[in-house]
Formats: sequence, structure tokens, C-alpha cells
Amino acid sequence: MSSKKTDALLNWLITITVIFAFSLTVIFFALSSIKELSIQEKIQYRNQGLTTTAIVFLASAAMFNVYYAAKRVQTMQKNAIAAEKNLEIGIQNAKLNQDRLIAERFMGAITQLGHEKVETRTGAIYALERVAQDFPKEHWTIMEILTAFVRENAAKEQLKGEQQPEYLSVVYSSRRRGGSRPTQQLEDNFHEEVPRIRTDIQAALTVIGRRNLLEDPKDQKLDLRNIDIRGADLLGVNLQQADLRGSDLSGADLRGADLSEADLNGAKLVRSILYEARLLKTSLCGANLCWANLNRANLSGANLRSANLSGASLRAADLQGANLYKANLQQATLKIANLSGAKLFLANLQGAKLGKANLQLTGLIGANLSGANLNGANLSGANLNAAKLQQTEVYFANLSEASLTEADLYQANLIGANLHRATFYQANLTQANLMGANFLEANLIDVKLEGTILTGAKNLELQQIRKALGDRTTRLPDYIEAPTDWRQSS
Repeated sequence: MSSKKTDALLNWLITITVIFAFSLTVIFFALSSIKELSIQEKIQYRNQGLTTTAIVFLASAAMFNVYYAAKRVQTMQKNAIAAEKNLEIGIQNAKLNQDRLIAERFMGAITQLGHEKVETRTGAIYALERVAQDFPKEHWTIMEILTAFVRENAAKEQLKGEQQPEYLSVVYSSRRRGGSRPTQQLEDNFHEEVPRIRTDIQAALTVIGRRNLLEDPKDQKLDLRNIDIRGADLLGVNLQQADLRGSDLSGADLRGADLSEADLNGAKLVRSILYEARLLKTSLCGANLCWANLNRANLSGANLRSANLSGASLRAADLQGANLYKANLQQATLKIANLSGAKLFLANLQGAKLGKANLQLTGLIGANLSGANLNGANLSGANLNAAKLQQTEVYFANLSEASLTEADLYQANLIGANLHRATFYQANLTQANLMGANFLEANLIDVKLEGTILTGAKNLELQQIRKALGDRTTRLPDYIEAPTDWRQSS
């Protein structure tokens, strides 16, 4: 029922009530005027008339009060609805103003990105960062704008006939025990001066690297492919899951940077500084990391298949479970590094420094460890089948339960090594030095021991020697006599 109909009905009720009350009053006063009635009866009728009239008017007053109270409530509701609508309109206006402000700031900054002056472009980059901070909904859009700016302005030049990642060429001179250490010839093609990165590109990389990672949408990656950012300052940047395939980061400062799960396949990081960087499950297939500083870096689960790490420093680095299949680690420093469970099949570790490294259960099938230093390393349970360990230093290393089937340990130095339950089936230990080594339950079937030094060996038994292949030049412990067929051989 509309308010107009309600007001009309109320007017009719008021009129009827007044007429009814007036009629009753007139009736009672008329009755009180009858001469036949006594004074007492007249008074009684008048009182009844007044009482009835009073009751009717009181009831009417109460009804009117309720009605007007309801009207007030209705008015308040209307006012509340009006206020709510006004608030909605205000919010919409504020949103429109905000959208207009964003658009203005966006357009202003983007327009300035193409300005000829580097100072203006740099200012525009920081203006976009502020927009991303003030308006989180625009965060990822701005990151895409900045990554596109870097790709367009720092594109990697593709030179015709460009060579694949350069490798060190290491030549080892053969030597007899007591001779000189391996010599090396380095083909160093990276002496050119690293160009200085542009200020605006550096600013864009800084903004990208310190963005709020929580605002990144799921399943989205920063696209920084094929860019040239040599010598960039990327200290502590967060580039998790970033796509940096084919990019050149040579000489970049990436200390403490987070590159977990990033894609760096084919990237160039020659002489880059990755000290204490996080590279968990990072893909570095075919990447060039020559002479890079990876000390204390976390490369757990990283994929370094066919990567070039020649001359790189990985002291105390964590390479647990890393894939280093066919990786080039010539002359690399891996002292105290953790390589437990890593896959180093067919890897080139010539001249590598692995002193006190943890290589427990590591796969080194066919790996080239010629001239490497494994002093004090933990190789327990490692698979070194068909590995090359010529002239390798393995002082006091732990090779317990390691498998060295068909491994080549020519002139290797295994003084004091722990060979408990190690398998040397058909291995070549010719002219190797095994003084003081522990041979407890070691498998020496068909092992070549010509010219091998076994003096002072521990837990070496005659039955083990009989299964091996030696000659008169083999130096056995004093308590073991050479087999007859050995003495007869020339």
C-alpha cells in the first residue's frame, strides 16, 4: 500500500473517530437533559459520556502516535537508503577517480619511457614502481612493461658464426711418481672489458628484482630471455622462476640473489659473482659459468647438464642431487662442496680441486678425474665405474663400498685411503701409490697392480693378492709374499 493511500485511510479514520466520539457525547448529554431523570442519573450519564469521549480520544491519540512513529521509522529507512546510495555513488566516483589517476600516471610514465634523456626514463621506471606499490592490481602489468623495456633496450646481439660456450683446453703431461704436477694451457677468450650497463636498464632490473613476490600471479614468469646485461648489479635480487634463457650475465654481481627454479638454459655467466646465491632446482643446461664465483651457493637439485664450469669456484657449495651429466669442471674448485647424490656421469673434472668434498653416493660413471685433487674427500658408496683417475690425488679419502670397476687409476696417489669393501674389478692401479690404505674386504679381482706400491697397506690378505694381476715390480707389505706367477713374470 502506497503512502498516499495510507494517509487517506488515516484521514477517514480520524474523521470517523471524531464523529463517533462527538455522537456519543451528544447522546449522553441528551440523556442527561431528560427531566424525568434524577440529578444523580443525569450526573452519571454526563460522566459516562465524558469518560467514553476521553477513552476514544486517548485511543485515537495512541493510534496516531503509533502511526507517526511508523512514519518516522519509514522516513529514517528512506534516509538510510538514500545515504547508502550516496555512499555507493561516492565509491563509484572514487573508483573512477582512482582509475583516472592510474591511467594518468600510467600514461605519463609510459610516455616518458621513450624519452631521449636517460634521467627521464629512469624517473619513469621508479614512477611505475610506485604505481605498482600503490595499486597492487597493476603490479604484474607493470612488471611485464619493465621486462619488455629491458628486452627491447638490452637485446643480445646475435653475431654470425658465434661460437658455443668456450671451454678451457687443458693438456696434461705424463709424469712418473715424484715428477712435476700437470701443466695446463688456457684459452682465455674473456679478457675484453665488460661494457657498462645503461642506467635506465639497471634501474628497471633493480625494480624487477625487489618487487613484491606475493603479488606475482601463479604460473606467470618474468620474461628476460636473450638480453645482454653484462656487469649488472643484481645484488640480492629475487628472480625466482624467471625466464633468462640465452641471456648474457657475464660479470654480473648476483651475490645472495634468488634464482630458484629459474630457466638459465644456454645463459652466459662468465666471471659472474654468485656467492651464496640460491639456485635450487635451477635449470642451467649448456650454461657457460667459466670462472664464475659460486662459493657457498645452493645448487641443490639444479640441472647443469653439459654446463661449462671450467675454472669456476664452488667452494662449500651445495650440489646435492644436482645433474652434472657431461658438465665441464676442468680446474674447478669444489673444496668442501656437497655433491652427495649428484650425477656426474661423463663429467670432465680434470685438475679439479675436490679436497674434503662430500661425494657420497655420487654417480661418476665414465667421469674424467685425471689430475684432480680428492684429498680427504668422502666417496663412500660412489659409482666410479670406468672413471679416469690417472695421476689423481686421493690422500686419506673415504672410498668405502665405492665401485671402481674398470676405473683407470694409473699413477694415482691413494695414500691412507679407506677402501673398505670397495670394488676394483678389472681396474687399473698400475704404478699407483696405496701406502697405508685400508683393503678390508676390498674386491681386487683382475686388478692391474704392476709397479703398484702396497707397503704399509692395512687388512690386505694373500687371497686378495692372488686374484689380482701383478709382477715383480709390485711392492707388497712385508707379511705377504708375491704369488709364484708374479715372480716369474718379466
